[in-house]
Amino acid sequence: MSSQVRVSKNTHQLLRSLSLDEGKSMHEIIEKAVENYRKKAFLEGLSDDFRRLRSNAKASQEHEEETAVWDSALLDGLENE
Repeated sequence: MSSQVRVSKNTHQLLRSLSLDEGKSMHEIIEKAVENYRKKAFLEGLSDDFRRLRSNAKASQEHEEETAVWDSALLDGLENE
């Protein structure tokens, strides 16, 4: 399925230049850019979530306690390979 997206003239020129420089289609460049944007937004959201967690002393303590319980699972006596 194909769709059209309108971009500014400047963005189209940049996209065309990247396409020529990298030997990839504009479609591939857009897909990669959108995926990178999605990953960046996810990681920024995750970072914000942990920042809020650390700012709440009670929730942060509960998180540390739960993490310690799960970390004990690593003490299963098996060697890491």
